[in-house]
Amino acid sequence: MLGIGVFGAGGRVGKLVVDLAKKSQEVKLECVYVRKDLDFSIDPGVLITGDLKVLLESSAVVIDFTTAEGTRALLEVALNNPKPIVIGTTGLESHHENLIKEASKKMPILYASNLSLGVAVLNKAVKLVASALKDFDIEIVETHHHHKKDSPSGTALRLAQTCAKARNLELDKVRTSGRNGNIGERHKDEIGVMALRGGDVAGIHNVGFYGEGEYLELIHTATSRATFAQGAIKAALWLQKQPNGLYSIEDSLGL
Repeated sequence: MLGIGVFGAGGRVGKLVVDLAKKSQEVKLECVYVRKDLDFSIDPGVLITGDLKVLLESSAVVIDFTTAEGTRALLEVALNNPKPIVIGTTGLESHHENLIKEASKKMPILYASNLSLGVAVLNKAVKLVASALKDFDIEIVETHHHHKKDSPSGTALRLAQTCAKARNLELDKVRTSGRNGNIGERHKDEIGVMALRGGDVAGIHNVGFYGEGEYLELIHTATSRATFAQGAIKAALWLQKQPNGLYSIEDSLGL
């Protein structure tokens, strides 16, 4: 049975990972990291710590659902205490991603802005469609709960990046994430990435390909955040057997 540690156990998804681990026949919760007091019950045998080094040393695999700065802090400690890490934190910037790449030279790391298995398949499908329907306009719309801080979502940006690569484009040069006023016609290579926020929506991603006389929309809907927690545990089970390196959720599914 795989012993896991959870960084961000007090967060929405972190709590779900803890709950799922209690019921799992494949993983055992060994350690949780908390900055303040734990506001929910946990089994007596689970180590509770506010020390990242202790978290890493006490776990066979660490699952991280925190913030960009939380992930940075974890990786900086992990550089001297290597351990397989599954990162599901969103809102990471380029310097965080560079740190992930550097750390992956010393340990296996699986980083995914969305750990849903369905989104992994969606990303694969989007690559095929973007390449096959080269003259179709691409518009991506994502919807999340009103607590989400980053926008557009990391998943939407990843889907957009997949579309751009499939057409040999640089996403930074063709992405549009807002339209207002008399801005003129949409240009040919433009990739729209729009964000909606409201209620308690766990996550909806719609990738639309719009042509003359027809259009195709690929939609993934997460009906529960438990989807991401389940994906993280599956990823941890796979990652424990991998050599040092940086992996994606697609890698773990063999896509």
